[in-house]
Amino acid sequence: MPVIVSFVSQKGGVGKSTLARALLAVAAHTMKVRLADLDPQQGSVIAWERARRRHGSGPPCEVVPYATAGEALGASADVDLLIIDTPARTSRATLEIARHSHLVVQPTGASADDLIPAVLTFHELMKECVPKERLVVAVCRVLSGGEEGIVRAYVKDAGYDVLPGAIFERIAYREAQNRGQAITETKSTKLRQQADTLMEALLNKVTDEIKRRTGVGRGKRMERR
Repeated sequence: MPVIVSFVSQKGGVGKSTLARALLAVAAHTMKVRLADLDPQQGSVIAWERARRRHGSGPPCEVVPYATAGEALGASADVDLLIIDTPARTSRATLEIARHSHLVVQPTGASADDLIPAVLTFHELMKECVPKERLVVAVCRVLSGGEEGIVRAYVKDAGYDVLPGAIFERIAYREAQNRGQAITETKSTKLRQQADTLMEALLNKVTDEIKRRTGVGRGKRMERR
């Protein structure tokens, strides 16, 4: 069975699909990876993958729509890493996904409307016996280093881990995704490096889990472009 990384959120617009696409694009360099889109009705991730093929934007990335996480899990024994992009809401299905995941990533911005639901979501998962060490927050869509600091302080005070790095709200990231690129593939060197910091931390967690389970590291750390 693959290593499973799920991206969850109580609300939309916090960067969940952005991070899922970026991890897919980064991991595709070194391992066999699939992104399971559990919100095919919206279709944004599928449209992104089509744009990627059309523009020839980096290594091919496999995106497959599934109605349920169970379908995705049942069809993904052939990959090293399964990334699950969940719908922008939490439900009992979110709990089941979290229970099967080796890492649950929740992006959040700096507003109370983002932070409070994010922490409450992790509290609920812990009540249902999802181990805290599997839960991690990613700082996304912030406007400044000050806002990044607000997120880190709030989440750490709540007792949860925060990934290094942050994804700032920048036009260049949106433009890259419109071309079927990931945020790690934008034209701006500075923005690539900022995205790399967060995605490298995620990828390292994935490769550590692969090593733990198999005794052999099939992935490798990201190389700076």
